[in-house]
Amino acid sequence: MQKGITLLLAACLLMAGAVLPAGAAETAETIKIGALYNLTGDMAPIDVPSLKGARLQAKLINRAGGLLNGRQVEVVGIDTRTDLKATAAAAHKLLSQGVVAAIGYGDTNFVMAAAPLFQKRGLPFVTSGATLPDLPRLVGNCLFMAAFGDNDQAAAIAKFLSSRLKARSAVIWTDKNMDFAKALSKYFRQSFSLLGGKIIKEQFFSSPQDFPGLIAAFKAARLKPDIIFIAAGPEAAAQAVKQIRGAAINIPIAGGDSFDSDALLTVPGPKLAHDIYFASHSFRGETGPEVRSFITAYRREYGRPPADAFAALGFDALGIVAAAIKQAGTTAPAALCRALAHIQGYHGVTGIISYTRSSGVPEKPVAIIGVTKGHFQRLWSWVPGNKKE
Repeated sequence: MQKGITLLLAACLLMAGAVLPAGAAETAETIKIGALYNLTGDMAPIDVPSLKGARLQAKLINRAGGLLNGRQVEVVGIDTRTDLKATAAAAHKLLSQGVVAAIGYGDTNFVMAAAPLFQKRGLPFVTSGATLPDLPRLVGNCLFMAAFGDNDQAAAIAKFLSSRLKARSAVIWTDKNMDFAKALSKYFRQSFSLLGGKIIKEQFFSSPQDFPGLIAAFKAARLKPDIIFIAAGPEAAAQAVKQIRGAAINIPIAGGDSFDSDALLTVPGPKLAHDIYFASHSFRGETGPEVRSFITAYRREYGRPPADAFAALGFDALGIVAAAIKQAGTTAPAALCRALAHIQGYHGVTGIISYTRSSGVPEKPVAIIGVTKGHFQRLWSWVPGNKKE
């Protein structure tokens, strides 16, 4: 009789959720990680691959048993349509859906529209592609970057142009509406000047419709720089290449990681996509085990290899969050922020990631990619603090 009463009581308690072991309730719940990306609009060429990379990482984690005693990872993705108002609304939506962290975006403007909302709630936000090195200072201790800073990629491309191409003068085209573009051109100007280079002229634009006027002014001034450096988003950069080459200006063109996009080939076409050099993430041309495994898994999942480094950055961004969850042993926000700040030697597809130099900004190698007749080729690698080429 006593045994029957005991069993009945246990059953009632189980129904009420009162006698479940501490981890049992959590085991059944997914770990929701938000993913804010511009899947349509001008930023889509770099954000779509990033989300694909993040979803692939989650699938591989789940296949390997999940996190925290078998909990599955769920990527909650929202398309913010390259619209800053939609970005803030999407961030609020994710915060209401119980995400424990968020990843996203390849552009500073969109990170700044979303990440402070997560910071206010103490939740981590890892940007997969934004490169403004001041982002952690501007947002707070829960903002982390998977990519290098603009100061590093500008130093890398300036060093390459100066030492390998013997460039001594440059004209800069800058998208005045993009924080990323303005920061990149500022750091390039500083790095190139320190190496003895001269900036002949800096021209600003707000859309590709301005390019014919810039080209006309360039020709009228009879400018003859060694390099034209373009700081812009992927679509604008591709349009600039098309129009510069279409105007029979054959001066080498250089830029930052926004050039690492299919648009650079498809917009101008292979014939015009020539004599181009840009800084990007250590992925294209790499042959390490992490890279090989990622490419194989990506091809199996999506039927084609990753087109650029942004797919790998999305993969790494989610991987960093997962590593922090494992390290913390919990999804509690404060613990996750602390664990992320102590990430050391994480072997990502885009390089080894450690947060050492300044909170939230990783020290990572920068690859220099050349484009010849529509073909990408890895030419050089630059490492922060390395005085040797």
